[in-house]
Amino acid sequence: MRIRKKKWAEPELSVCDFFVKEPETLAGKWKSAFKKEQPLYLEIGCGKGGFAGRLALENPDRNIIAVDIKIDMLGVGRRTIVKLFEESGKTQQDIDNLLLVNYNVEQLDKIITSGDEIDRLYINFCNPWPRPKHKKRRLTYFKKLEMYKTFLKKDAEIRFKTDDDNLFEESLEYFEQSGYEITFITRDLHASSVNDNIQTEHEKMFSQQGIKIKYCIAKQVD
Repeated sequence: MRIRKKKWAEPELSVCDFFVKEPETLAGKWKSAFKKEQPLYLEIGCGKGGFAGRLALENPDRNIIAVDIKIDMLGVGRRTIVKLFEESGKTQQDIDNLLLVNYNVEQLDKIITSGDEIDRLYINFCNPWPRPKHKKRRLTYFKKLEMYKTFLKKDAEIRFKTDDDNLFEESLEYFEQSGYEITFITRDLHASSVNDNIQTEHEKMFSQQGIKIKYCIAKQVD
Protein backbone atom coordinates (compact mmCIF):
# COMPACT_ATOMS: atom_id res chain seq x y z
CA MET A 1 0.00 0.00 0.00
CA ARG A 2 1.28 3.46 -0.90
CA ILE A 3 0.98 6.21 1.63
CA ARG A 4 1.83 9.89 1.54
CA LYS A 5 4.61 11.23 3.72
CA LYS A 6 3.40 12.00 7.22
CA LYS A 7 5.71 14.60 8.77
CA TRP A 8 4.21 13.92 12.17
CA ALA A 9 4.74 10.14 12.07
CA GLU A 10 8.33 9.91 13.32
CA PRO A 11 7.96 12.56 16.06
CA GLU A 12 4.83 10.86 17.40
CA LEU A 13 6.40 7.40 17.27
CA SER A 14 9.54 8.65 19.01
CA VAL A 15 7.51 9.29 22.17
CA CYS A 16 5.18 6.31 21.78
CA ASP A 17 5.49 3.76 24.60
CA PHE A 18 4.52 0.86 22.32
CA PHE A 19 6.88 1.67 19.44
CA VAL A 20 10.21 -0.20 19.45
CA LYS A 21 13.06 2.13 18.51
CA GLU A 22 15.88 -0.45 18.36
CA PRO A 23 14.36 -3.85 17.51
CA GLU A 24 17.78 -5.46 16.92
CA THR A 25 18.45 -5.28 20.66
CA LEU A 26 15.43 -7.50 21.35
CA ALA A 27 16.44 -10.42 19.11
CA GLY A 28 15.74 -13.55 21.13
CA LYS A 29 14.30 -11.46 23.99
CA TRP A 30 10.88 -10.30 22.80
CA LYS A 31 9.09 -12.06 25.68
CA SER A 32 10.80 -9.70 28.11
CA ALA A 33 9.78 -6.63 26.08
CA PHE A 34 6.19 -6.90 27.31
CA LYS A 35 4.68 -6.20 30.71
CA LYS A 36 3.64 -9.86 31.06
CA GLU A 37 5.14 -12.96 29.48
CA GLN A 38 2.41 -14.44 27.28
CA PRO A 39 2.16 -16.32 23.96
CA LEU A 40 3.59 -14.23 21.12
CA TYR A 41 1.65 -13.39 17.97
CA LEU A 42 3.34 -11.65 15.03
CA GLU A 43 1.75 -9.69 12.17
CA ILE A 44 3.99 -8.77 9.24
CA GLY A 45 2.93 -5.95 6.95
CA CYS A 46 0.60 -4.56 9.61
CA GLY A 47 -0.32 -1.46 7.58
CA LYS A 48 -2.61 1.02 9.34
CA GLY A 49 -2.78 -1.07 12.49
CA GLY A 50 -6.49 -1.84 12.66
CA PHE A 51 -6.02 -5.61 12.70
CA ALA A 52 -3.20 -5.59 15.26
CA GLY A 53 -5.11 -3.16 17.46
CA ARG A 54 -8.26 -5.27 17.54
CA LEU A 55 -6.22 -8.44 17.99
CA ALA A 56 -4.58 -6.91 21.06
CA LEU A 57 -7.89 -5.63 22.44
CA GLU A 58 -9.69 -8.95 22.00
CA ASN A 59 -6.77 -11.04 23.25
CA PRO A 60 -5.33 -9.43 26.41
CA ASP A 61 -3.71 -12.80 27.20
CA ARG A 62 -1.57 -12.60 24.05
CA ASN A 63 1.34 -10.32 23.18
CA ILE A 64 1.32 -8.86 19.66
CA ILE A 65 4.32 -7.74 17.57
CA ALA A 66 3.20 -5.73 14.52
CA VAL A 67 5.84 -5.08 11.86
CA ASP A 68 5.81 -2.78 8.83
CA ILE A 69 8.56 -1.38 6.63
CA LYS A 70 6.92 2.07 6.27
CA ILE A 71 7.37 4.48 9.15
CA ASP A 72 4.54 6.68 7.89
CA MET A 73 2.20 3.68 7.90
CA LEU A 74 3.16 2.91 11.48
CA GLY A 75 2.45 6.51 12.42
CA VAL A 76 -1.09 6.06 11.14
CA GLY A 77 -1.17 2.71 12.90
CA ARG A 78 -0.28 4.30 16.24
CA ARG A 79 -3.20 6.71 15.93
CA THR A 80 -5.54 3.90 14.84
CA ILE A 81 -4.60 1.72 17.80
CA VAL A 82 -4.90 4.53 20.34
CA LYS A 83 -8.36 5.35 18.97
CA LEU A 84 -9.48 1.71 19.17
CA PHE A 85 -8.39 1.44 22.80
CA GLU A 86 -9.94 4.77 23.76
CA GLU A 87 -13.24 3.84 22.09
CA SER A 88 -13.31 0.68 24.20
CA GLY A 89 -12.95 2.73 27.39
CA LYS A 90 -9.22 2.21 27.83
CA THR A 91 -6.27 4.61 27.81
CA GLN A 92 -2.93 4.66 25.99
CA GLN A 93 -1.35 3.28 29.15
CA ASP A 94 -3.48 0.15 28.72
CA ILE A 95 -1.72 -0.70 25.45
CA ASP A 96 0.75 -3.08 27.06
CA ASN A 97 0.36 -6.22 24.92
CA LEU A 98 1.16 -4.66 21.54
CA LEU A 99 4.42 -3.39 20.06
CA LEU A 100 4.90 -1.61 16.72
CA VAL A 101 8.13 -2.29 14.84
CA ASN A 102 9.60 -0.55 11.80
CA TYR A 103 11.60 -3.18 9.89
CA ASN A 104 12.10 -4.86 6.53
CA VAL A 105 10.52 -8.33 6.55
CA GLU A 106 13.25 -9.51 4.18
CA GLN A 107 15.59 -9.33 7.19
CA LEU A 108 13.10 -10.33 9.86
CA ASP A 109 15.31 -13.13 11.17
CA LYS A 110 17.79 -10.49 12.34
CA ILE A 111 15.36 -9.21 14.97
CA ILE A 112 13.24 -12.30 15.70
CA THR A 113 15.07 -15.55 16.40
CA SER A 114 14.57 -19.08 17.68
CA GLY A 115 14.62 -17.84 21.27
CA ASP A 116 11.45 -15.83 20.67
CA GLU A 117 9.22 -18.83 19.89
CA ILE A 118 6.39 -17.17 17.97
CA ASP A 119 3.05 -18.95 18.51
CA ARG A 120 1.20 -17.51 15.52
CA LEU A 121 2.07 -15.49 12.42
CA TYR A 122 -0.48 -13.37 10.53
CA ILE A 123 -0.04 -12.37 6.88
CA ASN A 124 -2.93 -10.18 5.74
CA PHE A 125 -3.38 -8.91 2.18
CA CYS A 126 0.28 -8.73 1.29
CA ASN A 127 1.50 -7.45 -2.08
CA PRO A 128 0.76 -10.22 -4.62
CA TRP A 129 3.81 -9.41 -6.77
CA PRO A 130 2.22 -10.98 -9.87
CA ARG A 131 5.20 -10.73 -12.24
CA PRO A 132 7.25 -13.96 -12.31
CA LYS A 133 10.53 -12.15 -11.62
CA HIS A 134 9.03 -10.53 -8.52
CA LYS A 135 7.33 -13.56 -6.94
CA LYS A 136 10.27 -14.19 -4.61
CA ARG A 137 9.29 -10.95 -2.85
CA ARG A 138 5.98 -12.42 -1.71
CA LEU A 139 5.62 -12.79 2.04
CA THR A 140 4.40 -16.35 1.43
CA TYR A 141 7.20 -17.35 -0.95
CA PHE A 142 8.73 -20.66 0.09
CA LYS A 143 12.11 -19.14 0.99
CA LYS A 144 10.39 -16.77 3.41
CA LEU A 145 8.39 -19.66 4.81
CA GLU A 146 11.71 -21.35 5.52
CA MET A 147 12.92 -18.21 7.31
CA TYR A 148 9.79 -18.10 9.46
CA LYS A 149 10.58 -21.63 10.65
CA THR A 150 13.62 -20.25 12.45
CA PHE A 151 11.42 -18.49 15.00
CA LEU A 152 8.05 -20.28 14.86
CA LYS A 153 7.33 -22.80 17.59
CA LYS A 154 6.52 -26.33 16.49
CA ASP A 155 2.76 -26.49 15.80
CA ALA A 156 2.66 -22.70 15.43
CA GLU A 157 0.18 -21.41 12.88
CA ILE A 158 0.50 -19.09 9.92
CA ARG A 159 -2.85 -17.46 9.16
CA PHE A 160 -2.98 -16.02 5.66
CA LYS A 161 -5.66 -13.87 4.00
CA THR A 162 -5.77 -12.40 0.51
CA ASP A 163 -8.14 -11.18 -2.17
CA ASP A 164 -5.81 -12.40 -4.95
CA ASP A 165 -6.69 -15.79 -6.47
CA ASN A 166 -3.29 -16.50 -8.04
CA LEU A 167 -1.38 -15.50 -4.93
CA PHE A 168 -3.57 -17.75 -2.82
CA GLU A 169 -3.29 -20.83 -5.01
CA GLU A 170 0.46 -20.43 -5.44
CA SER A 171 0.90 -19.79 -1.74
CA LEU A 172 -0.77 -23.13 -1.00
CA GLU A 173 1.95 -24.68 -3.16
CA TYR A 174 4.64 -22.76 -1.27
CA PHE A 175 3.29 -24.05 2.05
CA GLU A 176 3.34 -27.61 0.77
CA GLN A 177 6.82 -27.16 -0.68
CA SER A 178 8.09 -25.91 2.68
CA GLY A 179 6.58 -28.78 4.63
CA TYR A 180 3.76 -26.90 6.38
CA GLU A 181 0.49 -28.72 7.04
CA ILE A 182 -2.60 -26.92 5.73
CA THR A 183 -5.23 -27.38 8.43
CA PHE A 184 -7.93 -25.07 7.04
CA ILE A 185 -8.76 -23.61 3.61
CA THR A 186 -11.62 -21.47 2.41
CA ARG A 187 -11.98 -19.44 -0.76
CA ASP A 188 -14.89 -17.48 0.70
CA LEU A 189 -13.97 -16.52 4.25
CA HIS A 190 -17.11 -14.57 5.05
CA ALA A 191 -19.32 -17.52 4.09
CA SER A 192 -17.20 -20.01 6.04
CA SER A 193 -17.39 -21.41 9.57
CA VAL A 194 -14.60 -19.11 10.84
CA ASN A 195 -15.96 -17.18 13.82
CA ASP A 196 -12.89 -15.32 15.08
CA ASN A 197 -12.07 -13.29 11.98
CA ILE A 198 -10.94 -9.70 12.43
CA GLN A 199 -11.55 -7.71 9.26
CA THR A 200 -8.80 -5.47 7.94
CA GLU A 201 -9.30 -2.22 6.06
CA HIS A 202 -8.44 -3.97 2.79
CA GLU A 203 -10.78 -6.83 3.57
CA LYS A 204 -13.76 -4.51 4.03
CA MET A 205 -12.93 -2.70 0.79
CA PHE A 206 -12.58 -5.88 -1.27
CA SER A 207 -15.73 -7.40 0.21
CA GLN A 208 -17.72 -4.29 -0.69
CA GLN A 209 -16.50 -4.78 -4.26
CA GLY A 210 -17.85 -8.34 -4.26
CA ILE A 211 -14.40 -9.96 -4.11
CA LYS A 212 -14.30 -13.15 -2.04
CA ILE A 213 -11.62 -13.38 0.62
CA LYS A 214 -9.31 -16.39 0.52
CA TYR A 215 -7.98 -17.72 3.82
CA CYS A 216 -5.91 -20.61 5.08
CA ILE A 217 -4.19 -21.83 8.22
CA ALA A 218 -0.83 -23.57 7.85
CA LYS A 219 0.89 -25.35 10.73
CA GLN A 220 4.62 -25.53 11.31
CA VAL A 221 5.28 -29.26 11.80
CA ASP A 222 8.99 -29.71 10.99
